This record gives sequence, structure tokens and C-alpha cells, in this order.
Amino acid sequence: MATLKELKIRIGSVASSEKITGAMKMISSAKVHKEEQSLRRLKPFKDQIKSIMGHILSTGENFNSPLIETRDVKRAGIVVYGSDDGLCGAYNINIFKGLLIEIDRLKQAYGNDLYVEVYPVGKKMTKAVRHLENDQLGVKVPEGVDSKMQGEIVTEFTKTLRDAFLNGDLDLVETVYMGFQSMSRQKLATEQLFPVTEKMLTEESAEEDDNKLYIFEPDANSIFNEVLPMFVMSTMQEITVQNRASEQAARVMAMQSANDNAKKLFDELQLEYNKLRQQSITTELLDILGGQVER
Repeated sequence: MATLKELKIRIGSVASSEKITGAMKMISSAKVHKEEQSLRRLKPFKDQIKSIMGHILSTGENFNSPLIETRDVKRAGIVVYGSDDGLCGAYNINIFKGLLIEIDRLKQAYGNDLYVEVYPVGKKMTKAVRHLENDQLGVKVPEGVDSKMQGEIVTEFTKTLRDAFLNGDLDLVETVYMGFQSMSRQKLATEQLFPVTEKMLTEESAEEDDNKLYIFEPDANSIFNEVLPMFVMSTMQEITVQNRASEQAARVMAMQSANDNAKKLFDELQLEYNKLRQQSITTELLDILGGQVER
């Protein structure tokens, strides 16, 4: 049985842990709100892109772009998002499981000879995917890219992926990430970047407005080819911010759970300490009374 001194030390340690986890929860919560603001700032740009896409697609013309070119898929690239830091519960584990499922799906769709190149984002995910490397699966760590990357780096990274697709190094590019829905809800998501499909444009495009007539200068196809890279860029920016918000939200939940456990342990130790202290006092009183009786 622990002594009073040992229990007192353990209680102090648990109390300190409770304060630390509480502080970390508050910090992560503030970061979630910051990322939510970033998502709101991205919305006007994304909405404008969707509006332009909607107007162009409403012309009913046939559009040509190397970014919508479909070909036999022999090499696929998967950008998988993770975190650089820990203490975020099962966040990285769930994304890694999603990556394995997506690799298996691609193998079933395009054959077991399909070569998959994984682009991990974040130190934790990089460490995890290293164990998957073999003759049919490679890992390419993008230089300067991490889970905290800002807009300029996201843009350069997207251009690198686009060039790999245009050069034929990759026939398909997808992303696996954790989509942010709310502080308590994040959902694993998979999204295709290249080639851009008609379905993607239809889902993202704004509703057609029959009350307006537009004159496209120089022509709709030229504008389509200018706007399409912006569409992909805005999608990648949104994915990055969503994943970052999800990471912090997962950390909030993990710190809340740790804080609750610390509080529960603190109460148990405090109760045990009080019982042991009461027992010690009772023993001392009995010794005093016993000494008086002997006299």
C-alpha cells in the first residue's frame, strides 16, 4: 500500500497533467477556429470559380484540356495527409487505414500491376508509409511540404503534381485526407485531382442561370483552360485547410479525453489519500488512548 507521502506526490503529478492537457485543449481549440476562418476566407474564391465553371459549362460546348485527358492507368499517385505532431488520438491511424483501403481499391480497378506512388504529408504519415515500400509501391516525400504548409507551398506542390500528370509520370492523382465537418465530427475522404472528370465539374459548378447571356472572349474553351487549373488549386487548398482543422479538432478531443481521465484519477487518489490519512489519525488516537489506559 502506498504511503501518504507517495500518494501526495502522485496527486500533485496528476493535477499537473490535468492542467497541461487542459491548456493544450484550449490551444488546439483556438487553432481549430483559426482554420475555420481560413475555410471561410477560401469560400468566396471557390464560389467564384464554381460560378465561372457553371457559366462555361452551360454553353454546351466540347472542351479540350490536357488536365481532363483520360488514359490507361498504369501509375497512380496518392497524396495522403497526416500530422507532424502527435497527441491527436487515432487521427493518423484512421487516415493510414483509409490509404490502405484506397490502394486496394485501385489495385482491384486497374490490376495488380498498377504502380502506386505515395506522397505523404506530415512526419507521422511519412514514417507510417515507409513500411509499405516495395516494387509496386514507392514513397516520394515532397520537399518543403508538411501538415502546416501555407498557401504558397500548397500551390507549388499542386503544380508539381500537375506536371507529373501532364508529363505522363502519373496517370491518376488522388488525395486521402480527413475532411472537417465540425469540432466533434471529421470524416475520412478521398478525392481525385487528375484527370479532372466531368462529374467533378458538375458537382462543383454553380447552378445554371438562364436569365443571363454571356459573351466569352476570346472563347469559352480558352477560358476553360485558364480556369481549370484554378479549380484544382482551390480544391487542393481547401483539402489542406480541412485536414489541418481536422487534426486540431482530433487533438481537442484527445486532450478532452486525457483531461477527463486525469480528473477521474485525481478524484480516486484524493479519496484514497483521505482514507489513508483518516486511518493514520485513528491509529494515532488509539495509541494515545492506549497509553493513558496503561497509566
